Formats: sequence, C-alpha cells, structure tokens
Amino acid sequence: MSFGTRTIRQISPHGVALFISAIALASPSFLYSTAFAQASSNLVTQSDGETPIPVQAGTVSSSTTPNASPIANSLGAVGSIDKMGASVTVVTSNEVSTDLSAPPSIGSQLSSQPSSQLSAQDKSKASELFAPVTKANTPKSYVKSAPSGPVEMDLRQLWNELKLNNPQLAALRESYLSAKATVPQIAAPANPQVGLVWSGMPVNSPFALGGANAPSPQYPNGISSNNSISVAQPLQFPGKKSLAAEIADTNAESLLAQSESTYLQLGAQLSTLYYNTLATQKQLQVLKETVMRLEMIKNVAKARYSNNAAAYVEYLNAQVAQSAAQADQFNLERQLEVGIKNINTLIGRHSREKLILKGDGRRLAPVPTLVELEDYAETSHPSLKSSALQLDAARKGVSLAKKAYLPDFQVIGSSYTPRGPFTANNGALFYQFELDLIIPLYFFTKEKYGVEQAMRSQASAEASDISNRQQVILAVNSAYAAYQQAKMATTFLKDRQVPQADAAYKVGLIQYSNNGQGFNDLLTAQTQLRNLEVQLALAEANLLQAQATLMVTAGKEPF
Repeated sequence: MSFGTRTIRQISPHGVALFISAIALASPSFLYSTAFAQASSNLVTQSDGETPIPVQAGTVSSSTTPNASPIANSLGAVGSIDKMGASVTVVTSNEVSTDLSAPPSIGSQLSSQPSSQLSAQDKSKASELFAPVTKANTPKSYVKSAPSGPVEMDLRQLWNELKLNNPQLAALRESYLSAKATVPQIAAPANPQVGLVWSGMPVNSPFALGGANAPSPQYPNGISSNNSISVAQPLQFPGKKSLAAEIADTNAESLLAQSESTYLQLGAQLSTLYYNTLATQKQLQVLKETVMRLEMIKNVAKARYSNNAAAYVEYLNAQVAQSAAQADQFNLERQLEVGIKNINTLIGRHSREKLILKGDGRRLAPVPTLVELEDYAETSHPSLKSSALQLDAARKGVSLAKKAYLPDFQVIGSSYTPRGPFTANNGALFYQFELDLIIPLYFFTKEKYGVEQAMRSQASAEASDISNRQQVILAVNSAYAAYQQAKMATTFLKDRQVPQADAAYKVGLIQYSNNGQGFNDLLTAQTQLRNLEVQLALAEANLLQAQATLMVTAGKEPF
C-alpha cells in the first residue's frame, strides 16, 4: 500500500503558499486524519517587512461514491475526487479583517426575537445599549476624526500621542493651570469698603423712628443732622502678600514637575507594551517558520513511509507537533490583539481603532555610564525637582508664619457734611482720616503655633526630599543592573545558543533524510530551535524595555 506526493510552491507578494495534494490511502482512518489535519493547518509565511496576511482554510474534497469510506463521506465535503485521491489547498487572502473597525451589531439578533418577548421600553433600552459608537454617544476624549485606514506608529510617535491625548496627563496639566491662576489672586490687594452714614432723618418721617430726631429747646434742629461717606482699605504688612504669592507659585511649579514625572512613568509603561507587542509579532513569525519546518519533516516522513523506509508514527508525531505550534500561534494572535488595545487606550485613542506598530528605525540613545546617569538624575529628574520645589515652598512658609507677628493695617477716609444726602448744601464739608492697626491678640497663641506648624512642615519636606533622592538613585542602580543582565542574556542567545540549535536541526534533518535515523533527535532539535528563537525574541524585547526603563528612571525620554 503506497502513494506518491506532489508539492507545488507559488510565490506571491504576501508570502509563500504551499499547495499539497496527497494520494488517499485505502485505509479510511488515514484519509480522515490526513484530510482533517491538513485542512486545519496554516502553511503561509510572511516575507520580511510585510504586513501579516490572514489565512483562509482550504477545502477538502472527497468522493461520495458508494465504495468510499463512511468516515470519508462524514467529512461533508462537496466535489469530486479522481484517482489521485484527497486534495488539500491552503490559500492566502488579500482582504484585511475589519472585525475591530466597528462594534458588533446586535440589532439583527434583537429583531429576530418575537415581539411578544420585548416590550416597547425594553426595545428602546436595547437599542440604546447596542447602538453603534458615534460622536453623539461617545465620551469627549474619544471624539476624533476616524482614520481612513490603519495608522502606523513607532515608539517616538506613540510618546507624542501619549503627551497630547492621555487623559491623566491632561488632568495634571489642568491642575497646574488652576494652581497658577491662584497666584495673581493672592497677590491682588484686598477689596476696599465703601460706607454711607445718614444720621439726619427728616423730622416726623417714618425713618426718624418717632421722636428720635425731633427738635427740642436744646436742639432746635434735632439731635444730629450730620451725614458722611467713608472709604476703608485693609492693608497687610509689607512683604506678606508677595511672599504668599511666591509660595503659591512654587507649589504650582511643583505640580508641573509632578506631571512631568507622571509622563515619564506612563511612557515607561507604553514602552513596555510596545516592545512586548513587537515581541509577540516576532514570536508569531517564529511559529510560522516552525510550521514550515514541521511541514518539511512531514513531507520527508511521508516520502520515507511510502518507500517502506519509516514508520507511520513518525509522520503522525510530526503532524502533532505542527498542530501544537498552530495552537500556540492562535494564543499569540489573541495576545497581540489585547496589546494593541492597551496601547490605544494608553495614548488616548479608542481601543477598537486600527494600529500598526513599526520598529523604530532610529536607534535609542546610547546608554551612558552609571555615574553619568546618577549625576543626571540628581540634577534633572522631575520627581526630585518637585520635592525641591516643595522644600522651597516649606521654607518660605516658615518666613510667612513669622511675619504673622507683625500687625496689619486699615486706612479709612471719611467726608462729613451737616445736611441730608438729598438736600441742598446748607453747611461746610469736613474730612476725617483714620489709621487702624490689627495686632495679634491672646498673647500670640495663634502665631506661635502657626510658626511651629510651618517648621514641622519644613522638616517633613526636607526628609521627603532626602528619601526621594535615595529612591531615585537606588532605582537607577537597579535599572542599570537589569539592563546589563538583559544585554548579556541577549548576546549569549544570539551568538551561541541559537546558531548551535540551528546547526543541530539542519544536521538532524539531513541525517534523517539520508538514512532515516534519528527522527526523535530531529524533533527534539526542532523543538529546541523553536524555543530558543522565542527566547531570543523575548530577550531582545526585554533588552529594549530595560534600556527604555533605565533612561526613564534617570529622568529623560529614551530617545
């Protein structure tokens, strides 16, 4: 019982597609297992620099003649088969999936339900819940012009989008502007007070309160007929308002430094997601190459089995290994989709928008020495800038608290006239100037504890500044050690382990093709090569992540 094989390779701009036609065995079980496994396999690879192309499963054709196997007929295939037997075809597709371009439509599902099961209120609620996302029902942060197609971005462009559109950074910027707006309010002088005194009520008028201002032999014109206009202006002791405004401005600048520190932290998180997603893409490429290598092993095992030079179990083992690689590929595709959604959310885009990550052709900034990184962090790290500004504000707060012992002032100017405010001038005007002092009372209790509070705040700010500096320096040392370790691991994998595993696989394949010996060794070598290639992809991603994290820890962008 033997059969032959025929393999046709067709080169396309999107990769290489293998079309395999195999002669069906007389055994029904072999026809079923071979056709099913080949129909579910993915034999499409991607050329360098091209966008991955979705793969459509091929069709399995079998005859439905009365002499055919019941198992073969159970496949449900339509078509005909000639004497050459079953045919399995894997075809590439030029269409790009648009599953994520729009939310799922549930209207068709709702319309399919009986109207008796849904009330009018339920229908309106359901239509609101499952309506497509538009500008009318989308949060403001997501209302943007829809891109014409997938957007390609490298790491630098992602950082720019993060700075402009991340809602957390936008909130910090607004907080900074709000704090800056309080500075001129504090520096502005106090509002003046204007007063009007009318003490000369008309005689026998309701406002005179009976006989309160009635003429008498002693006061022919009433008790009082004076009226006055006064203007009062409170004034603080010189230096108090300006110092309070400086404290408010310093605290606002501290908020700005905190927003810069948060921007670097979010940028480090974005870099991690970016390199993890690129590593996932690299792993997908490795798995596709693994599927191709296992297909070669299957073809060799099939040819040797047709010549009665190998056991059928060798072909089955190669097929099982190929299916396992394809299962891993499905999991990685899901991880890639989740990674793209996380990046979109972090940079302020809708998670369903299309995004294509491309490797940054410009290399990251060269890594300085550890001493240079520590010096840069101590002088330029936004977190240390923020703590230094808070310490400066605390020291100014002590000076302001001590100024509370000094008195404040109030200046009052008044104009008096012996006439009513709505009558003709029947007397001379005279003016009055008054200076009031607002002095601390109750034996300076309030001021004394205010100074103590300010001094405690200064001591707390000093301790926090020292702690922040120690933590930043420690973080720089830890990040530098992690970078060195990742660099050594990547170099070891790239220069030694992966080339050795590749050589072992090639030797095993040649040996098995020539004399049929060492099939298990060949599978082991292929598995080790695949694992090391995946480890290399992860190690390269970890190296780039460690370098970006190191630069961010020192207080600068990784460019």
